[in-house]
Amino acid sequence: MLNLLMSPRAARNIRGLLGTITDAVRSVVNPATLVAQLATETPAPAADPTDTYTEADMPPVADIERAALSLDLANDNARRADRAKRAARKVLDRLPAGTYGNWIVERVTSSRTTVDLDAVRAAYKKHGLGPVPMKPNGPSLKVRRAEIVPADIATLTEVTV
Repeated sequence: MLNLLMSPRAARNIRGLLGTITDAVRSVVNPATLVAQLATETPAPAADPTDTYTEADMPPVADIERAALSLDLANDNARRADRAKRAARKVLDRLPAGTYGNWIVERVTSSRTTVDLDAVRAAYKKHGLGPVPMKPNGPSLKVRRAEIVPADIATLTEVTV
């Protein structure tokens, strides 16, 4: 029993539980500090892929701006589409299968499969193989508009004089 409490996995679980309890207490006692801490935590930047442009192959800035705007608009449209999809599914998921006007509502089994991680963990534990090896996800490409700060004319004239 003591061995289970001393394992790295148990220590991670206990640290996570203590962190959750600490955050809950802080959110009651002084919620502003918790919000400020969470707002300042940013994910570490991922490394660039190996096939990035070289200086000689770099496209013009106008093309990059157009591509970034296009991606930003596409991401916004995807979020809107996801919200619309969730709203429609809220109604349709509760319907029994059948024909409704020009639409047929039916449920079919999916051909997609995923790994049953609970079964894999159980098999690893049964054979004493330790924790299930995991690999990190690929980095996500994020695009956001840069904030352009106007130059202070007074400061510029002092420097040049």
